[in-house]
Amino acid sequence: MSLLQLPSIGKKKDARTVGKGYQSIFLILFTLLLTSGILYRLAYLQVVKGESFSKRAEENRIRLILRQPERGNIFDRNGKLLATTRNAHSVYLWPMAHKKESWQTLAPRLSEILGIPEQEIQQQLEKAGPNSSSLVRIARDISLPQITALKEYKSELPDVEINPEAIRYYPHGAQLAHVLGYTRELTPEQLAEKKKDGYRLGDVIGQMGVERAFETTLRGEWGGHQVEVDGKGRPLKVLGVKQAKAGQDISLTIDLDLQKAAYKALQGRTGTIIALHPENGGILAMVSYPAFDPNIFSKQNPSQKELRAVLLGKKHPMLNRAFRGYPPASTFKVVTIAAGLESGKYSPNTVLQTYGYRIFGGHRFNEWNHAGFGPLNFAGALAWSSDTFFYQVGARIGGEQLIKWTKKFGFGSQTGSEFSFSESRGFVPDNAYQRKMWKRDWTVGDSENMSIGQGALLATPLQVARMFAIPANGGYLVKPHVLKDNEEKKKWRENIGMKPSPTKMIQRG
Repeated sequence: MSLLQLPSIGKKKDARTVGKGYQSIFLILFTLLLTSGILYRLAYLQVVKGESFSKRAEENRIRLILRQPERGNIFDRNGKLLATTRNAHSVYLWPMAHKKESWQTLAPRLSEILGIPEQEIQQQLEKAGPNSSSLVRIARDISLPQITALKEYKSELPDVEINPEAIRYYPHGAQLAHVLGYTRELTPEQLAEKKKDGYRLGDVIGQMGVERAFETTLRGEWGGHQVEVDGKGRPLKVLGVKQAKAGQDISLTIDLDLQKAAYKALQGRTGTIIALHPENGGILAMVSYPAFDPNIFSKQNPSQKELRAVLLGKKHPMLNRAFRGYPPASTFKVVTIAAGLESGKYSPNTVLQTYGYRIFGGHRFNEWNHAGFGPLNFAGALAWSSDTFFYQVGARIGGEQLIKWTKKFGFGSQTGSEFSFSESRGFVPDNAYQRKMWKRDWTVGDSENMSIGQGALLATPLQVARMFAIPANGGYLVKPHVLKDNEEKKKWRENIGMKPSPTKMIQRG
């Protein structure tokens, strides 16, 4: 008997058909999501990162060959040349050179020709970074035999370029070293500080003197060539040129003939000579000896012997003694006369007896000749430089009056010259100093010491020079300067309020 099978109510569906209704929806959503991701990525690459990638592509195709500007010339007050530039040749490399297979051949050959260690060359390239589109200078002012050798091995040195460059030159060498200073490549610390001002790796900067004081004026603006290159880095055509802008020329108050005479006078001695125009403070000559040849620093690799003689010389040739503080000694008696006559305790007709020595506060203060000069007035005391005369003046007028006029004459503060980065303020002791150092108040002995420029008093030779300018010009404190831009005396001086009588007495003395 056959059974008739009827479909049962609620029978389960075939397992192969479960979820088939959602597959199409899932596929559509997945496709949309994938497409959106691709579109988002394309938008990110083209819109957000488009400029960056475009720049990278351009850098692979376009190279920038920079041209350093010529520094401005420096002239003396009569138009004589003091500093200029001369044409030289320098060696440049592309920053990626040390990443290429050819580096194993290039580095030893370059090191041999230029006399520079391979490691030093590589460090220069690494400083610039592999993504730099600018050439990196690795040697300056190379010789004619070096140029010839580089050209002979050109096939082995595909990433090496020899380009002309302006090198700083000082025709008068050591005679103007401390006035002009020198230029040299930026140190790593200076580069980090100066990058914001447009300085680059291998750039030179004024390191001392006028070169440093007027760096912004003398420097000029960089220029360069924008060059299209092929896949091997070979230039195809010049796309654009920006001419380098030379720095401005400047004229100084220095008189070259007077400078040379001062330098000659100091030969064999350690010291400084300053000639100052008393009416406006223009520095006519400023020599510190021993000196150095600033042209040494224009070389890429000066010899160790040359550098040691300059940087480690026993008598410190790089030290500008015009800006260093020393006890002013008897030169200071000019201030003591002014303080004495301005105090009201002495008249221009005063005569004092001088002695072999004087005793104040239980201490003996000797005359420099140990005998004295008899009775002297102020002019005679200055002419003979009598210590015992000025001891008496200092003791009577006291420290407060002496300190007041010491500061009026410009001691204890910078002169206002363009060399503030090198110039000492000197030092004027006072009662607070004595309490701090010696745990006591100012004494008569301190006044006597100060009256002849001794004790803790310190002054730079430049401060002493403008001290002498005060009686020479009738009572005006001048501001020393070397830039000959405006010689009108009113701009450079101020009246210190000294009566005519002290001025005349000092002039007589």
